[in-house]
Amino acid sequence: MSSLQVRQLTPDQAWRLPDALSSSATFTALDSWTGLVREVYGYETHRFEAVQDNEAMGILALTHVRHPVFGNYLATSPFGSFGGFAFSSLEARDLLLNEAKSLADNLRVSHVNVRFEAVEAGPAAGWVSHPVYSTYRVELLRDPEEMLSAFSSDHRNHIRKSWKKGFVVKFGRLDLLDDAYSCLARSMHELGSPYHAKVYLRRMAERLGDALELVTLYDARGEPAGAGAFISQGKTVTNLHANILQKFRPDYAGEFLYWSVLERYSKKGLRMLDLGRSLNGSGNETFKMKWKPRKVPLAYWYYLPKGGRIPELNQKSPKFQFAIWVWKRLPAFVVRMVGPHLIRGIV
Repeated sequence: MSSLQVRQLTPDQAWRLPDALSSSATFTALDSWTGLVREVYGYETHRFEAVQDNEAMGILALTHVRHPVFGNYLATSPFGSFGGFAFSSLEARDLLLNEAKSLADNLRVSHVNVRFEAVEAGPAAGWVSHPVYSTYRVELLRDPEEMLSAFSSDHRNHIRKSWKKGFVVKFGRLDLLDDAYSCLARSMHELGSPYHAKVYLRRMAERLGDALELVTLYDARGEPAGAGAFISQGKTVTNLHANILQKFRPDYAGEFLYWSVLERYSKKGLRMLDLGRSLNGSGNETFKMKWKPRKVPLAYWYYLPKGGRIPELNQKSPKFQFAIWVWKRLPAFVVRMVGPHLIRGIV
């Protein structure tokens, strides 16, 4: 048996993602996703394989972000919760992490961030752990009524109330682009966060094809009330974005959208709905836990070549609180113009 070796893929080489690693690597490791990030934002991705006997035992895809506000750094899973890093042994893990450190030193970046499903083994030498996120996985059953019966009586009552409000949900792709984008951009503005330009969703639909579905929720008068973007990979579907406009939340519009998604993908034969990451202890986590998911801690490891503090690029960071307050109060045309230039630096 040959020894484990690491090789770097050239930009024109297709990624060989073995089945054993694809679930952990997620869609953010796919060539279609890294191509999307390069096409929309111009960021290059450096890809490595740990190989033994011509079989990939680990993969690492690092996107190089250069931004005037958020700095110069490397990260896996751009604009995703986790992924872009997967391994079948600690030896493969450590070889790939050493490549990440070498690349960081050569590119003179401020830090490297690798995101993956947490494992029992602690951080590798030279890496610092920052475990603040989890993802939430709902098992999809063939019978939606069986899923409904597992929820608390209060949650079932809220779902049933939403059914009586006249909401309608539509699933599609480019045919829903305008309404889906409008809802996502507006809802993110309400939350105090920037959002991408419409071209981001358009290119995503074009590159991912049938793997992507846009979802738009309408009220009884046909007014868009919320939207989402869901990506399927194997038997798992992942919530990339899903938000409800503030005025519709008292009518349990979020419950209607999420229940509609659960029903759709369970009937399509998928096995798991990944609700996406949330900060531990946040309001988003509280909402997601109502759906009886399995909470999966995420490992966020950092390599800091120059030392210093871990960068906290999330909405709970104290340094962002004033910026969030201001952002919520800016006119929509300013937000639409400036937002894509900011969000490109927070991968």
